Amino acid sequence: QVHLEESGGGLVQAGGSLKLSCVDSGSSFTMYPMAWYRQTSGHERDWVGTITSVGTTAYEDSVKGRFTISRDNAKNTVYLQMNSLKPEDTGVYYCRAFNEERTWGQGTQVTVSS
Repeated sequence: QVHLEESGGGLVQAGGSLKLSCVDSGSSFTMYPMAWYRQTSGHERDWVGTITSVGTTAYEDSVKGRFTISRDNAKNTVYLQMNSLKPEDTGVYYCRAFNEERTWGQGTQVTVSS
């Protein structure tokens, strides 16, 4: 069973940057897309962006140009680089594997102060 472990969250001032990491414990990481989601105050868990197994990315409109998803298949890790952070980016960020189980990580808190 795949386990996903996020890290890198924290408190940052508006305009700052954070880089989240998500390590996949499985042996088939290279075979499926990975995605980031976030749950902000008053919202459902919303899609942030996806990276395919070959590195093609797609992003939700509000983060385009600010957030970048990448993956290191040798380390079974997907990253979310977040720049120009805004207070409305505050929330819990989750990674998700598009394997058969559609595994979720436990989430990491990101807080952006104004």
